Amino acid sequence: MSENLVIQSHQGPYTVVFGDDIARHLDTIDPDKAHFIVDRQVFGLHAAALARLKNTSLLLLEANEQSKSLERFPDYIEHLVSRRARRDHTLVAIGGGVIQDITSFLAATMLRGIPWRFFPTTLLARADSCIGSKSSVNCGSAKNILGTFTPPREVVISSQFLETLDDAALRSGIGEMLKAHAIDSPAAFDRIAGDYAKLLSDRVVMKAYLRRSLEIKHRYIEVDEFDRGPRLIFNYGHSFGHALEAATDFAIPHGIAVTIGMDMANYVAMRKERTDQTLYWHRHGVLRENFRGYEKHPVPLEPFLAAMAKDKKNEGRDKVTVILPNREHLLERVVLDAGAEFAAICGEYLETARPN
Repeated sequence: MSENLVIQSHQGPYTVVFGDDIARHLDTIDPDKAHFIVDRQVFGLHAAALARLKNTSLLLLEANEQSKSLERFPDYIEHLVSRRARRDHTLVAIGGGVIQDITSFLAATMLRGIPWRFFPTTLLARADSCIGSKSSVNCGSAKNILGTFTPPREVVISSQFLETLDDAALRSGIGEMLKAHAIDSPAAFDRIAGDYAKLLSDRVVMKAYLRRSLEIKHRYIEVDEFDRGPRLIFNYGHSFGHALEAATDFAIPHGIAVTIGMDMANYVAMRKERTDQTLYWHRHGVLRENFRGYEKHPVPLEPFLAAMAKDKKNEGRDKVTVILPNREHLLERVVLDAGAEFAAICGEYLETARPN
């Protein structure tokens, strides 16, 4: 069986290639018909492997939330226009989720569509966002309010990029891996939780769970590419996580915020008696280990609740739509009243449960 994954999308199939040699894959791209959009820090850390890009159409960007604000896109478009971008050219993203979002959105909208390829450099992007076609762009104060479904032509996953990730970046990616396995089944979550320590010390174990995370997501995106039904379960931890990011001005990394968000979802489900105490306490240990260092990070409640209220997945006024575990420890989409009781439970978790 091929090591590669083939994903079916509305624009045709695309391949996820697992290979360590970045330079070899870059050599397959015609530099005269390519425009590289690269995380500035990655370009510096991997200068030797990426040196061939210096004489190409190269756009170096900071990988932060400001960079993927709609207000910044005229600068990116001006750069591509000045480099004579054409519809038969290719945009090549090298970076994490921010660079992916920017490139995918440009590929969907500029010249009514330009092909793109993706070299994900963060564990978070490799374990989750690199497949599924979605882009998310900020506008004003609204996070991820704009976006498209524009799949890449190819995703190249190289373990070379892992070597320069710090502990927080690794745990951010592991957060998304824990999420995928929780979605798959309680038994799958228990397996990755049991191997948690090995994920950080054994690259073979890491690669196996990374691939498995993509295989789990693969099943959902092929039956619900446009995020209208079964795939919505992948918002587990994300509604709470996005609100944590917004309330802390993005001081908590995304995958770690999602880890806290999963723990918070389990706590809310327990306090709302949608599930028993067993699941929360059974999973709290490994989740808390993954958000270690952020368990006491201040999260102001009012900005957190305001961000929850603005979540684009909500249905109805004064309601929040979240993914919670049920009594069978399976995940389901739930609409809750966003009133005083919900606010009190959220405050209780952030102030009392999260640090302990």
